[in-house]
Amino acid sequence: MAGFSRTSLAPFILAAGAFGMMTSPGIKAADEIQNANTTQASPVPGTLRPVSQQQLDGAAGDSASWLHSNGSYAETRYASATQINTSNVAKLKPAFIFQTAVMESMETAPIVSNGVMFLTTSYNHVYAIDAVTGKEFWHYKHKMGPVTTFCCGPNNRGVAISGNRLFMGTLDSKLVALDAKTGNVLWSTQIADPEEGYSETMAPVVVDDKVLIGTNGGEYGIRGFVKAFDANSGQLLWTFYTIPDTGSEGVWAENDAVGRNMKRDIEAEKKTLAEKGTDFNKTLGGGVWMAPAIDRKTRTVYFVVGNPSPDLYGAIRPGDNLYTDSLVAIDLDTGKYKWHFQYIAHDVWDLDAVSPPILIDVKDKTGQMIPGIIHGGKTGFVYVHDRRDGKLIRVSEAMIPQEGVWTLPTSTGARMLPGANGGVEWSPMAFSPKTRMAYAANLHQPMTYQVEEAAYPGGKLWLGGAFKVIPSEQQWGRLVAVNVDTGKIAWGFKTDQPLIGGVLATAGGLVFNGEGNGLFRAFDAATGRKLWEFQCGAGVNAPAVSYMVNGKQYIAVAAGGNTQLDFKRGNSLLVFALP
Repeated sequence: MAGFSRTSLAPFILAAGAFGMMTSPGIKAADEIQNANTTQASPVPGTLRPVSQQQLDGAAGDSASWLHSNGSYAETRYASATQINTSNVAKLKPAFIFQTAVMESMETAPIVSNGVMFLTTSYNHVYAIDAVTGKEFWHYKHKMGPVTTFCCGPNNRGVAISGNRLFMGTLDSKLVALDAKTGNVLWSTQIADPEEGYSETMAPVVVDDKVLIGTNGGEYGIRGFVKAFDANSGQLLWTFYTIPDTGSEGVWAENDAVGRNMKRDIEAEKKTLAEKGTDFNKTLGGGVWMAPAIDRKTRTVYFVVGNPSPDLYGAIRPGDNLYTDSLVAIDLDTGKYKWHFQYIAHDVWDLDAVSPPILIDVKDKTGQMIPGIIHGGKTGFVYVHDRRDGKLIRVSEAMIPQEGVWTLPTSTGARMLPGANGGVEWSPMAFSPKTRMAYAANLHQPMTYQVEEAAYPGGKLWLGGAFKVIPSEQQWGRLVAVNVDTGKIAWGFKTDQPLIGGVLATAGGLVFNGEGNGLFRAFDAATGRKLWEFQCGAGVNAPAVSYMVNGKQYIAVAAGGNTQLDFKRGNSLLVFALP
């Protein structure tokens, strides 16, 4: 996943620098940590209680709380509250606006428990506030080590909660545990080396006292992974590498998941592999950008894997480059491989799999309901799989234009659609069991792909070329509803700007989505009719959440803009309710 200016030809937005003292690798106890900085504003109310595993398991049906970044372990982003619905959403008004200390892109999905909200900002600030009034309780500011190398902005997409603890990944590739009542650091552990291109922006997931987190760095020649840490101590429990020790060459696939020929020179790739071996596996990329989904019954972890490194110069990485651009299933207890499905083999277009998968029951090809998993791709399709073995059941109709697909990058630049931002970027989809539809925020950004020879630069930006927007061509977005049982598009709403940030669906028959121009909108989930909008003053490029306090439903969303598409920056969280 790489970042682009919305209006310029700049192929990448990189932020790096020195922000403070670096802690040494390993676990640090609270009294040893030198990078903790928490400001207490007022005491957290006694109504805040530890979050149990039972509560985390039942989060999908808990209308009062929002305990996972994507709503539940299934990641449906579906709120069960009905107080705000199609008949009254037009009356929605701001309940409060909370302004943070950071004027930079916001991609956070707040966590809400017992009337207390926990939200994050760029550069790894965490706030605890009253979810009804916006009153601040505490503010934690993470002090970075001397090296932070990261793609697409200094973002953070949220914390995870379990017991009395909050967990956050940081731009300098640490995992930090905070006391939910005070914001004080309980422990901190180094996940990977930021000097080698590793960083963290995803919201972790906590299950059975395991904190699961992947890694950024697909543009820097990292070796991707998902790791599990002990929630109480920070000790590493297991690691699954998204680039296997052997076998990354795969099956030498000629076609993509939709059956289109990818124009590979497989004989040349095999010759290169025979001559040079598989040392490139150590720098093959495969970042995991977004939170994994968890099937509690089968104790399976599902996640999608990003692009190979270097992004566009594929000549030095022969083979399918497993498990990049793939949906992967592993064992929750051991991290051992179960299955994978690769969407694009030997990707040279930066069309990685990024948007988090969703666990739902789906109709198979015979019409029988089976355990399924769906993913919205940067390719512009929604893929529907059998959750048990990963087999592809169906692919949706194309949500955005497909032009010159798999045109190979050239030294002078070649046009292909979708461009490198998608389709569906990291933006999480939502699914409504009432409509049987998945809701996906799409971008349309025509681009040219230019390739150049590039040796591994040692943890520095490694694209092997450039992907550039085309100023003369229109860019736009499209919110799309897809029937998961047929693959048919039920409706689409075209927006003036590319969409990035994510979707919320509710039992009130609504779909919420924000835009880079500051508009936050509610739609009829069944028809796509726009029912309400509010101008938030900065780009709404984060996914909304729903919760209830004292019987009143609230909708919260961050408006801080977006570095990746250069949307207007802000520093606010807006919370809405009925009068």
